[in-house]
Amino acid sequence: MFSGSYVALITPFRDGQVDETALRKMVNWHIAQGTNGLIPMGTTGESSTVSAAEHEAVVRIVIEETAGRIPVIAGAGSNNPIEAVHYAHYAQAQGASAVLCVAGYYNRPSQEGLYQHFKYLHDNTDLPIIVYNIPPRAVVDIKADTMARIAALPRVVGVKDATGDITRISQERQLIKKPFAYLSGDDMNAVAYNALGGKGCISVTANIAPQLCAQLQTACTQGDYRQALAIHERLVPLHQALFREPNPSGPKYAASLLGLCTDEVRLPMVPLSAATKAEITQCLTQLELI
Repeated sequence: MFSGSYVALITPFRDGQVDETALRKMVNWHIAQGTNGLIPMGTTGESSTVSAAEHEAVVRIVIEETAGRIPVIAGAGSNNPIEAVHYAHYAQAQGASAVLCVAGYYNRPSQEGLYQHFKYLHDNTDLPIIVYNIPPRAVVDIKADTMARIAALPRVVGVKDATGDITRISQERQLIKKPFAYLSGDDMNAVAYNALGGKGCISVTANIAPQLCAQLQTACTQGDYRQALAIHERLVPLHQALFREPNPSGPKYAASLLGLCTDEVRLPMVPLSAATKAEITQCLTQLELI
């Protein structure tokens, strides 16, 4: 069962290319900071604007550098299930622990189409699958009864819930009758989600404050929600600042202040405004991260 603080990894670029040196450095930094698992090539990793070769290289580098110390759940999402299967096969060949697969964005499938999308991935791959439900980006929402149907597939083992609906986990827990990794996809509701039965968070903020995010998850696991709330409230200004402008421009700028990588993003993402840069700098200073 996947649980704890997982990082939706940014993909570092330098002069238009994937910065392998920075990526390897980030992997080791996250492990040293107490991160429980890594997610390369998700939304925050700019998976939509890397080439197929770059996608595969990032997955390979992260798995290689992690060397089995913590799980790697490789992003293998696509609105084309054939492409998703290809990325899942590649991730398996490299030694990934599981894959994260998004719903059929842009296609706008029906609930039946969503089920068949994930069933196709399940039937044509071998790794455990985490379903990524993010209606704001995928346009379609995997409803609770559809999620339960998908969860009945043997190797579907969890969900990254980025619906923004804090009641969704309760709806799903009424319908899913097996051990299941309920993972929040929203830093702002990570504590509340865990209180309702969640097992962790696939976090953007953990790119910047991995130790605090891991401590928050540990507190939840231990049932110490007073401590978890205290950490959450320290992190709220950073959560807000990182998403002031479209992700991942915020976390990339913050990572540049930490000396992890450049703040380079790919179009249609653009660099941050001066005001947001100042806000992020202030948050990192208050958290004593810089």
